[in-house]
Amino acid sequence: QVQLVESGGGLVQAGGSLRLSCAASTRTFSSYAMGWFRQAPRKEREYVAAITWSGGNTYYADSVKGRFTISRDNAKNTVYLQMNSLKPEDTAVYYCAAAGGSYVPTHVGVVSYWGQGTQVTVSS
Repeated sequence: QVQLVESGGGLVQAGGSLRLSCAASTRTFSSYAMGWFRQAPRKEREYVAAITWSGGNTYYADSVKGRFTISRDNAKNTVYLQMNSLKPEDTAVYYCAAAGGSYVPTHVGVVSYWGQGTQVTVSS
């Protein structure tokens, strides 16, 4: 069982920045590919970004490419999401996700573990 705890959400003005963190409670963190998803009110959960176990490859949804950066520190069992140039449409609950095996969490169907979520609100 892997527990994921997100932090760093909050209220920010459009154009601002936030950094989300996700701490994992597992000794085998480096064996999981990690990702971030988000869910806005009355919408389905959508993929945002993902990173392979080594951090050597990163992937982004088109809507955040060039503005968000995913990274990880395997020594700290933590994955990050740096969000710059935030827009009101980025407002959502952001969830950390872990995928085992050879999967990279770019869609909900391959996620093995979820965090509880952290709210990000971008005001116009």
